[in-house]
Amino acid sequence: MVDVQHWLSALPPGVLYLIVAGVIGVESMGIPLPGEIVLVSSALLAATGVVEPEWVATAAAAGAIIGDSVGYAVGRRGGRPLLQRLGRRFPKHLGPAQLARAEQSFARHGVWAVFFGRFVALLRILAGPLAGALHVPYRRFLLANAAGGLVWAFGTTYLLFSVGRAAEHWLKDISWAGLALAVLAGLASTWWLRRRARHLESAEVPAEADEPVHAGDR
Repeated sequence: MVDVQHWLSALPPGVLYLIVAGVIGVESMGIPLPGEIVLVSSALLAATGVVEPEWVATAAAAGAIIGDSVGYAVGRRGGRPLLQRLGRRFPKHLGPAQLARAEQSFARHGVWAVFFGRFVALLRILAGPLAGALHVPYRRFLLANAAGGLVWAFGTTYLLFSVGRAAEHWLKDISWAGLALAVLAGLASTWWLRRRARHLESAEVPAEADEPVHAGDR
């Protein structure tokens, strides 16, 4: 991540915002890319004044929402065969086991899997295409997609921005205890979302996971 952050810091702010939106957008369409690493690196750069945090968060949210919507349209058109082709192309990230786990999350949690999936690497990639393939109603999908994208993008950006600024201030005063408390306070603000996301990701896969699952109107 240090190399990514160094590379991003050499770019003009406008180009960096476009890269944040583009990488996260393509990842949300169903292509494995390091979207979260790019967001974290950009948020830390914002703490040093290289870029503006509101624009980093806006770019990330736009990429997440638009990318997921494109992924939904592609999944709706291509269906499960498309997901299986992606699995053969990216077996490490989107193989049969990963697809089965994602389908189980949708079967159990419906559109909430889209919202909390934004905080889990597997569902962050598969949520859009899988929701389309399972014919989740688009209005429900869009609401969960937009809410998850906004909370993830702005929450991650401003959490890391605040921690970075606090670290810079306290390090000048050599207040290591204060820095530790700031980090713990920041992590606590996202603990519940992360815990729910882990619960979705670790859902037990049923024996018949290879059969299509219909999400219905969940």
